[in-house]
Amino acid sequence: MAEDFDNMTVAELKVLLREAGLPVSGKKAELISRLSDAGEAPAEEEEEEEEEEVATEEEAVVDEDENWDDEEDWDDEVSEGHVAKQKPVLDDATKAALALRAEQKKATPSFRRTEWYRYKRLSRSGWRAPHGMDNKQRKNLKYRSSLVRVGHGKVSAAHGLHSSGFREIMVHNSGDLEAIDPETEAARVGGTVGGRKREHIYSRADELGIRVLNRRRDI
Repeated sequence: MAEDFDNMTVAELKVLLREAGLPVSGKKAELISRLSDAGEAPAEEEEEEEEEEVATEEEAVVDEDENWDDEEDWDDEVSEGHVAKQKPVLDDATKAALALRAEQKKATPSFRRTEWYRYKRLSRSGWRAPHGMDNKQRKNLKYRSSLVRVGHGKVSAAHGLHSSGFREIMVHNSGDLEAIDPETEAARVGGTVGGRKREHIYSRADELGIRVLNRRRDI
């Protein structure tokens, strides 16, 4: 390696020193010795790190052998992970209706009120039927948004059902959960319910096996 450094110019040596983060001052012999020392040091450090890793692995294997106990049932310890949500008990007809409604929803256009693109307050509002003799949207011109019509209606058998298949029941306290059938109905906590009461509702719903559709993650 030293012979390679001897054949290099001072400028080339300084480039190598800058890349290694070493000082570039001094004569050519000093630069070569500095590079030689830097080249040997990393190799020694890598060997030491490899020896430390091998020793650590051996200690870990020894610790596992010492802590292993055949009499203990290690299957009893279940790590906390994803908990599956409750699924509704549905017949084949309801499942087919939900699947058909999901397919129809993909083809349903987004309904916008007249001139929603012109005023910001109109873009935030919901659908309003267009009025006026010269209203372009009422005339259903091609470049205007779609109109709400009977043909855009969904499957009546799936009307009022959540996408999961549950029928939603509004809940404002833990007592309202008693009238819910956990197999076909799910709870939706009212927006005005406070945090403390929500905790009681969640805990009671877990006891009864009821799914809460709008459950908050922070509670």
